[in-house]
Amino acid sequence: MRTKRLASALIAALAMAASVSQANDWDDTLSAAKGQTVYFNAWGGSDAINSYISWAGEQVEQRYGVKVEQVKITDAAAVVARILAEKTADRNSDGSVDLIWVNGENFRTLKTNGLLQAPWTQDLPNYAFVDTENKATTTLDFGEPVDNLEAPWGMAQLVFIYDSAQLAEPPRSMQALLEHAQANVGRVSYAKPPNFHGTTFIKQALTELTNDAEALQHPAEESDSAAVTAPLWAYLDQLHPVLWRSGKNFPADGEKTRQLLDDGELDIAMTFNPSEASRAIADGQLADTVRTYIHDGGTIGNTHFVAIPYNAKASEGAKVLADFLMSAEAQARKATPEIWGDPTVLAINKLDAKAQQLFADVPRGVATLSPAELSPTLPEPHASWVQLLEDEWQKRYGQ
Repeated sequence: MRTKRLASALIAALAMAASVSQANDWDDTLSAAKGQTVYFNAWGGSDAINSYISWAGEQVEQRYGVKVEQVKITDAAAVVARILAEKTADRNSDGSVDLIWVNGENFRTLKTNGLLQAPWTQDLPNYAFVDTENKATTTLDFGEPVDNLEAPWGMAQLVFIYDSAQLAEPPRSMQALLEHAQANVGRVSYAKPPNFHGTTFIKQALTELTNDAEALQHPAEESDSAAVTAPLWAYLDQLHPVLWRSGKNFPADGEKTRQLLDDGELDIAMTFNPSEASRAIADGQLADTVRTYIHDGGTIGNTHFVAIPYNAKASEGAKVLADFLMSAEAQARKATPEIWGDPTVLAINKLDAKAQQLFADVPRGVATLSPAELSPTLPEPHASWVQLLEDEWQKRYGQ
């Protein structure tokens, strides 16, 4: 018994020492970050998101003395290419990017080319509250293990939008969608790949229709991709002739499908933000009878991340910003529909009562599904499938 007590005491002492050491390390990071300017390369196509990033930057500067400059980008792949070019040119300590909003195939490219800073997210205080147990997408990025190389800061999931005053019961599977389109010619469409929403639509269809869903979680080159994808192309061959404009033209993106829904041209729109419809209703862009839904078998979801390049000039400041973006305060603000409406990466039950109340106070919005209603969330196919699907789609249906 005495031996057991001594062992327990030793374990407790070691845990306390590790905690103190981690706190000291974080204090060192905060000290080194003070006065740094973080160049945060992030998509700049949304005024709401840009405003949120601006707010986060103001908070980090006021609290920690770290200045944040958002570099508004349209394509993360171009930033990845720039980092790769810097490595080729031996620009190894004064990179132009300190933090990048990234996921999917771009993360895989950064990781496989050694363009990321050594594992770091496990050292951030707020990472302890991330839901790594129930949200597999916080540790797997399009099938690629995250390995603490990027910090999660938001969730997304494909949801479909419809007007309940015009459509009593929406189709809740790809097969049901085909049947609806055949019975209502010209009333269905989807965004044109390689637009993100369009590619997600065909990934959703593939996930539901393929006879080998397990293959989608592994690199495409490890399977018979033609056999895996054959049911998708057979499905689209049936769907396209009865689409809006006979499948000869496609909406440019998810927002355009929403506009066509509001104009009465389409029965169904799509978005990757479960709160977007509620925000559009509040802004007068959609009727208040509009609602959202997912398919009975679930829809694809993922986590978006921020990563630090291997040659960042302000890596400490980048860590401070990434940690703040995972804080309960920042996550609850981001989850508010009129601000962004981005679902949290945190496990609410890990938070203290005050932090939990922040999320309890977030208005969900009339068209926003609850976490239970958004279940199940289907995993993204491995990143290697994206280019294969987009290339084949273009070959078969591109105009």
